[in-house]
Amino acid sequence: MTLTIGLVAGEASGDNLAAGLMAALKAHPAIQGNVRFLGIGGPGMIEQGLESLASIEELSVNGFKEPILRLPQLWKLYRRLASTFEQEKVDVFIGIDFNVFNFLLEGRLKDRGIPTAHYVSPSVYAWRRGRTKRVARCADVIFCLFPFEPTFYADLPIRAMFVGHPLAEEITELDSQAEQQQRAREQLNCIDADIVLAMLPGSRGSEIELMLEPFLKAAEIIQTRFAAQNKTVKVIIPCINSAREAQVRRGIEESPQLDIHIHQGQARLALYACDAALVKSGTSTLEAMLLKRPMVVSYRLGYWSHWIARLLVKTTYVAMPNILSNKELVPELLQDQAQPEGLARALLQELDNSRSNDGYFQPFANMRKILQQGELGLGANKTAAQGLVDLLLQKGKL
Repeated sequence: MTLTIGLVAGEASGDNLAAGLMAALKAHPAIQGNVRFLGIGGPGMIEQGLESLASIEELSVNGFKEPILRLPQLWKLYRRLASTFEQEKVDVFIGIDFNVFNFLLEGRLKDRGIPTAHYVSPSVYAWRRGRTKRVARCADVIFCLFPFEPTFYADLPIRAMFVGHPLAEEITELDSQAEQQQRAREQLNCIDADIVLAMLPGSRGSEIELMLEPFLKAAEIIQTRFAAQNKTVKVIIPCINSAREAQVRRGIEESPQLDIHIHQGQARLALYACDAALVKSGTSTLEAMLLKRPMVVSYRLGYWSHWIARLLVKTTYVAMPNILSNKELVPELLQDQAQPEGLARALLQELDNSRSNDGYFQPFANMRKILQQGELGLGANKTAAQGLVDLLLQKGKL
């Protein structure tokens, strides 16, 4: 018997998640490779055997205006996908993140009697916790990346599984070692610097506009501190694309005294290379934690955005190490607190603490272990695959 599994991922991060899950499903003893994958994904999913129904580019939308302008095309694609999954009689459908679009698909398919799963819980711990009810209406099971997330679904008719975080498997303990750091420094042309500072002001133009200047001025203060010790400082700034690189290059014209290397590509390489990091809140705080890098986390919003966020956001912390531990493991300097002097002082303190305290990184290591294993101790991909097999068995599909 060959299973037919529908999947839709709308962006690169979802493609990576789905590709790992697909590989684990093919290797699962209950399936043994007898599976057909159908839907939308990127190169990772296609490499795992996805039969593509449309290009992932058809789902790629940014900001607020573009989704509204493209609503007719997206609605047409939604209806075509739903009809195809129904006609092909898929045994289960998995929506990979891309919440609004996939919740629509999952809800319709579930109403037609098709088992449904959603991979990655919305950030209900941070804002709009009422979304859990919609998730429960649309999906039979949800795969959560963080151990505290299933609690938010406890009283709802949905199975919420903590599968672990793929980054914790991808970034191994060896990646935080001196050899990996040395290779990254060679690649980034900062091998001769005494101190390497990673500066991650964000991937969006609005984030860079607000974060770059205080980060640069903080780096100037840090450079002055080490210059008094006859030590050199190199600043690495990763940029997601050429537009953001051009924006950063304009910004650093105001800081000619800094030795800056701009790297177009993954932020992770800068984290590999650095001694410490100034990081805009987001996934990079998790990467820095997994790589055992001292960090200070910051974020600034425009006045009205900050005013609205204060009303909506419910979480105490924004840095993932702090959210996971429910205490301030790493400093957070947000909004008006995100001033150069405070940022520099906090990062210098974290760097000093990490070098003088042998137990500084132990909480990072403890959280890595939890995220690597998931609730079944198998890792994210295998745990999610087992959760999907359990659903198929429950629904009589296996």
